[in-house]
Amino acid sequence: MTTDVRADLYPTRGPAEMITPRQDPVIWSRPGAPGPVAVKDLQGFERDGFLTVDQLITPDEVAVCHAELDRLIADPAVRADERSIVEPKSQNVRSFFEVHRISEVFARLVADERVVGRARQILGSDVYVHQSRINVKPGFGASGFYWHSDFETWHAEDGLPNMRAVSVSIALTENHDTNGALMIMPGSHKTFLGCAGETPKDNYQQSLKMQDIGTPSDEALTKLADRHGIKLFTGKAGSATWFDCNCMHGSGDNITPYPRSNVFIVFNSVENAAEEPFAAPARRPEFIGARNFTPVR
Repeated sequence: MTTDVRADLYPTRGPAEMITPRQDPVIWSRPGAPGPVAVKDLQGFERDGFLTVDQLITPDEVAVCHAELDRLIADPAVRADERSIVEPKSQNVRSFFEVHRISEVFARLVADERVVGRARQILGSDVYVHQSRINVKPGFGASGFYWHSDFETWHAEDGLPNMRAVSVSIALTENHDTNGALMIMPGSHKTFLGCAGETPKDNYQQSLKMQDIGTPSDEALTKLADRHGIKLFTGKAGSATWFDCNCMHGSGDNITPYPRSNVFIVFNSVENAAEEPFAAPARRPEFIGARNFTPVR
């Protein structure tokens, strides 16, 4: 009698770092499939792992979203919710998770065809929201997010089997080159870096404040940066950056007076629904890694 062993295409969280070439497509839709992303932009996404849109939402829509963000920050009940993550030192709000469930404003944004239509085109299927959040970086000391691949965590701790997810970061404030903007290593999505170190129980409680497990070594990051370079993403409020789930990315601290707040929406293919974690003792809470696979309509 044999027991089926689940295939793990991307080993991670072992005794040493491991390099695995990407086993999945980057663009999952068939060539010529209709959608809002132009062919040349799809080709750039396949090559680099990202694409930018100078104005995804209008200034009026930005104002509505920003007012809603201010409301969430000021609401004591929202702050007390486990979906709100605060800075360890300042006690300022760092992130709000599952914003499409706690806010009608952001629920409408998720379902906007300008947003979800691009996700469907890149992933070649209907999609659901694996994760949504607003990263709030107020001025004068908001901490950054260290270099990492989102897929490494989503595979290890949420059980996403394949690289068939895409994120969009929509700026609610201007993203300057000085206030902690997103950085990506172009082309890094073509290689999976399995990280060293066993995942502790309830790792998310620490990693949402300051990531440790699931981060690459300095040596590995240096090699990736030497090979791919680093691209910094700036833009006006309303601009957006789409990036592949396996891009090596991060952002620095914001020590300027100018806040940097972006809403992040992670779309996963309904054909890539989360399973059991590949390298963690238990699933993360649903507000971080969804178990509701209902397609966005």
